[in-house]
Amino acid sequence: MERRHVTSGTEWEPRVGYSRAVRVGAGGDGDRVLVAGTTATDDDGAVVAPGDPEQQTRRALENVAAALEAAGSCIEDVVRTRVFVTDIDDWELVGEVHGEFFGEVRPASSMIAVSGLVDPAMVVEIEAEAVVGSGRSGGGEA
Repeated sequence: MERRHVTSGTEWEPRVGYSRAVRVGAGGDGDRVLVAGTTATDDDGAVVAPGDPEQQTRRALENVAAALEAAGSCIEDVVRTRVFVTDIDDWELVGEVHGEFFGEVRPASSMIAVSGLVDPAMVVEIEAEAVVGSGRSGGGEA
């Protein structure tokens, strides 16, 4: 099994021991991409839209999309998301933005309320898993 790490270049990745994303699988680059919990931060690591669940969801998903692209994948390949929110009452706003990004992709998804994230200004964190090339197959419903 081969493994490729994707970094966003933050100081935290080597310090804490994680990667923005990891692409794994047998042969070549592999076909699975796992994106770490991703928050609404800008290129300098500053929190975007402190306390705003809608804008933070949008920015977190933009960051997820960038990590997928760096790993040779895309939003259409996503098969699973996990959305962590600090206030479950924000579920509908967060869900609507998730729907804007994923439309007909419709990955399996969970939304989990948590007591807090690494920075109190952060209210949303999102993980994603993708299977490279699966979004191009057209699929169908079971």
